Amino acid sequence: MALTGSENAAHSGPRSLRMPAGTPFAGLWARLQSRLGDADQQLVQRLAGTVFMIRVIAAALAYISNVLFARWMGTFEFGVFVYVWTWVLLIGPALDLGLATAAQRFIPEYRERGLSALLRGYVSRSRWVALAVAIVIAALCAGLVRLLTPYLDSYNVIPLYIACIALPAFAVANVQDGIARSYDWVGLAIVPGYIVRQLLLTALMAVAYFGGLPVDAATAVALSAVAVWLPLLVQMLVLNRRLAKRIEPGPTAHDAGLWIRTGMPILMAESFYLLLTHTDLLMLQQFRPPEDVAVYYAAVKTLALVAFIHFSIAAATAHRVAACHAAGDREGLAALIRRAMHLTFWPSLVATALLLALGKPILSLFGAQFVDGYHLMFILAVGLLARAGIGPMERFLNVIGEQRGCALVYSAAFAVNIALCFVLIPPLGAAGAAIAISSALVLETMALIALMKRRMGLDIFVWRRRS
Repeated sequence: MALTGSENAAHSGPRSLRMPAGTPFAGLWARLQSRLGDADQQLVQRLAGTVFMIRVIAAALAYISNVLFARWMGTFEFGVFVYVWTWVLLIGPALDLGLATAAQRFIPEYRERGLSALLRGYVSRSRWVALAVAIVIAALCAGLVRLLTPYLDSYNVIPLYIACIALPAFAVANVQDGIARSYDWVGLAIVPGYIVRQLLLTALMAVAYFGGLPVDAATAVALSAVAVWLPLLVQMLVLNRRLAKRIEPGPTAHDAGLWIRTGMPILMAESFYLLLTHTDLLMLQQFRPPEDVAVYYAAVKTLALVAFIHFSIAAATAHRVAACHAAGDREGLAALIRRAMHLTFWPSLVATALLLALGKPILSLFGAQFVDGYHLMFILAVGLLARAGIGPMERFLNVIGEQRGCALVYSAAFAVNIALCFVLIPPLGAAGAAIAISSALVLETMALIALMKRRMGLDIFVWRRRS
């Protein structure tokens, strides 16, 4: 069950995870617990565990849904739907102007400093700003579809028009996600988007299919838009009710200029990271046959569980880092960042080891030929573990005001990835793409460490001993 706030965890009391004394790793676990164990750390563990489980369940639901949709729609219509909805997933998350992540900076800061008017202004006005911008961009996208209609395949036009309706919902949902996380309401933050949305879409598609309606791409996109908007509205009602209990009524103040100036570099950083994590696959498609792309894709998806750990810790800790920074608690900030890195790295190391050990049988589920990508998992694991070694550092830098430096790091990593893909993929194929993304992630990790050292004076790395 998701926690509804930090006060709930405080009432329940800290519960330490224990390992039997006779196990081989008991000593290592005890040392780790002695480094990390306190009440706040236990709360972070519970929150991160909740987020992780939600992501795993959501991934399973998405997989099952895709299998059902492909069977109900047929290969052609399903392919059109995937193409159109991929554009929604690429454009939609960027329409919040970075205000979702910025919420995890400003809300803790305003609470810490007692700036109640600005706090009330942010939780209300930020959503309206995101909605207004998203509506304008959605209209521009519809206009672009109209302009490009002569050059588009006819079966894509109507689904693309319908897809524009879903875009504003993504913007508002992202901002509400950030606001809810800032209050430790991780269930409210991500269950509507990751669980409810998928279940609702599957149910609507089942009704259409068994009701004899045309289950084509246009229908699927329209139902997807409904499945985005309805959970958003319910989330909004619940969020507003909870916020009313936490924030005293009173006047509001707005600093939209600062919010957007802060959010835009965050948006750039997140956009570059999105490009960074997709460039290898897109570049591989330009140089190698579809069979190689499929094998590489399977290897990447098999290691996806490791990335869920990083996401979970970021969701549970970013706003705490912002609160420590706003309070000027340098010692607490360093301790919290180190704690988050340990909670990211060690589970990631264990998960990676298990996935590598079981890699061949897992890949064989895709088909016998996919086992050829087993060696790619080892190359990809290097970059993932390097990134896990500093925890969600990019999110921390964003919420303490270093979003511009973070954006610069990601843009540089993206450029390195592109260059290495051009150089390595022609002679090495999929292995070249794996080396490119892993190298870019390693360089990104080193740059983020240097940025934290230069800007904050904090020399932090997961295996560095504390003095």
